[in-house]
Amino acid sequence: MEKIYTASVTAKGGRDGHIKSSDGTIEFDVRKPREMGGQGGATNPEQLFAAAWGPCYLGALGAVAAHDGVDVSEASVEVHVSFNKDDNAFVLSADLDVHIPGITTEEAQKLADKANRACPYSKATRGNIETRVTAI
Repeated sequence: MEKIYTASVTAKGGRDGHIKSSDGTIEFDVRKPREMGGQGGATNPEQLFAAAWGPCYLGALGAVAAHDGVDVSEASVEVHVSFNKDDNAFVLSADLDVHIPGITTEEAQKLADKANRACPYSKATRGNIETRVTAI
């Protein structure tokens, strides 16, 4: 495996803390959401994970669609990352709602599934968190 790029972020204070990237382009507070008993008012790890997964997924969608000769330049994905309680443990789950204008929902679902198999974030979570990918 050849490393192409490494992102480095330092986190302090947990869910009510601060994060900063090594290059300084990201620096802000994180807060536990109100729904989890926190004060809210700042981003949280689940939002950050969804924000990172979405563009990566669209990159994979672009690659698989280009191979099939389909223009997905106007495609979008809404990524929902949920924090769940499962008995005495906490687990994540995700829903990716994929919209690809100009093709049928059936065609879009096929591309969405191909992109899910190709996306590095999807690969990293496969078998680890329950994930649903739906063309809308």
